[in-house]
Amino acid sequence: MKLLEQQIGIDLFHRVHRAVVLTDAGKYYAAEVIGAFARIESATRDIANASAGTVLTVHSTPSFASQWLMRRLAKFGETHPGLDIRLQASVMPVNLNQGSVDVDIRYNPGPPPAGAVMVPFPDDRIVPMCSPSLANGLRPIRKPADLAQHTLIHSEITILGWRDWGKRHRKVRLDLERGPRFDRSFMAISAAVDGLGVCLDSLLLAEQELRAGKLIVPFADEGAMVQGHGFVTLRSKADLPNIRSFRDWLFGELAVTHEWAAQFMTR
Repeated sequence: MKLLEQQIGIDLFHRVHRAVVLTDAGKYYAAEVIGAFARIESATRDIANASAGTVLTVHSTPSFASQWLMRRLAKFGETHPGLDIRLQASVMPVNLNQGSVDVDIRYNPGPPPAGAVMVPFPDDRIVPMCSPSLANGLRPIRKPADLAQHTLIHSEITILGWRDWGKRHRKVRLDLERGPRFDRSFMAISAAVDGLGVCLDSLLLAEQELRAGKLIVPFADEGAMVQGHGFVTLRSKADLPNIRSFRDWLFGELAVTHEWAAQFMTR
C-alpha cells in the first residue's frame, strides 16, 4: 500500500501509532475499487452462466414471436434438446447490457447500440393480402384498381404502409382515411383472415395463414422488399455456443421461409 501511495502521490491512510485509518481519498478509492471488483465478478459469472447454462433468453417483437418464432420452437427443441428458450415479447428494445436478455430480435432495427452487433434478416416482401371469400366475393379483387372498392386494414407501425403502396400505384384511388387500424401486424393479419378487409403486410409473418389458404395474395404484385428485422446481441457474447447455435438455427429456418416466399410469388 505504501508503494501505491508513492505511485499516485496521495496518502490513503492516516497512520497513528500501530493503527491505520483511511483518509477521505482512501475511502473514495476503496469504494471505487470494491465496486470495480464486484462488476468484474458479476460479468465473469454472467459470461460463465451464458456459456454453460441451459436457458437462452430471447426478446422479440410481439408479431414475429407469435406469427413465426413460437410455431418453430418445438422444432428447435428437437434438434437442441439441451437448450431451452425463454421467450419475451414487447415492442420496445431491451438494454442487453443489463444481462437479463441474451438475444434481442428487433423490427426496423437501425444501427446496433454501443457494444452490440446486429445480423440483418433476409429482406422481407410486403404485399396486399385478404381472405379468399373477400377476393372472390361480390366485388372481386383481381387487380390493384379493385382495392378502391374495399376496406383497407392499416398496420400503423410497419415500415411500409398503404400510403407508400399508393405512391407506387398512382392510378389507384385508395380511401386512406377509413379502415381499422392496428399497432401490431399479427392483429392486422388476423383481421384480414376474418374478412374485415385487405391488409398490407409481411409474407414472413403471414406465412402460416397463406400456406393454410386462410389468406391469399389476390393479384400479381411483386410488392416491396424491406429489411424488417435484425438479430442483436452483445459483441462480447455473440460467439458463445448457445447464442451461436440459436442464431444458426434461426437463420436456417428464415432461409427456408425466404425460399418459400420467392416460389409463392412466382407460381
